[in-house]
This record gives sequence, structure tokens and C-alpha cells, in this order.
Amino acid sequence: MTTEKNSIVQDSVICSDFPLFNLGSVVATHGAIDLLKQHKVDAEPMLWRHQHGDFGTVCLEDVQANLEAIKYGSRVLSAYLVGDQQMWIITEADRSSTTFLLPSEY
Repeated sequence: MTTEKNSIVQDSVICSDFPLFNLGSVVATHGAIDLLKQHKVDAEPMLWRHQHGDFGTVCLEDVQANLEAIKYGSRVLSAYLVGDQQMWIITEADRSSTTFLLPSEY
């Protein structure tokens, strides 16, 4: 575990005390909304995790890609389980929007 400027790197995930990037407009697909409602899940904690560097269940390569995306301005992808299904959160490279969606809706 390494501590640097209010950030902790642990198990290849950055957990920051401050937002690492702007979200832009936050939107969700119909499938994402239905899944959240079905499981009575509040999306806000997932959004906080996404913006603060806890990218959920993505692989190590995607964590590295996200860290580069934050630094150089590419899209950021997080994945979280809602019930037994994956929910993705994608922030666009230009930081104009962040979308909750199911992988099948990509």
C-alpha cells in the first residue's frame, strides 16, 4: 500500500479523497435504470467510487487504462455488480457525460 497526496493505491485500485475527473452530465440507459430499481440500489455510491478511482470489478489492464485515461483524457470505465449482473459506468473522454449502462447495451 502506498500513500501519495490523499490517495491510496491498494490492490491496483486508487481510492482518492477527492474526485479524479469531472463526470459531466450523468445519464443512464433504460436497462441500467431497471436493474437499479429491481435491486433497490442507489447509484450514487457507485458513481462516487467511479469518480474517486475505485473502478470495481475491472481487470488490471482496465485499471491501468483508466489511470492513463485520467492523466491523458480518454474514457474511464468502471464495472460493479448489481445483484448478479454487471453494471458499467463510462465517462467520455471529453468529460461531457457519464453513463450507467449494461454491457449488453454498449
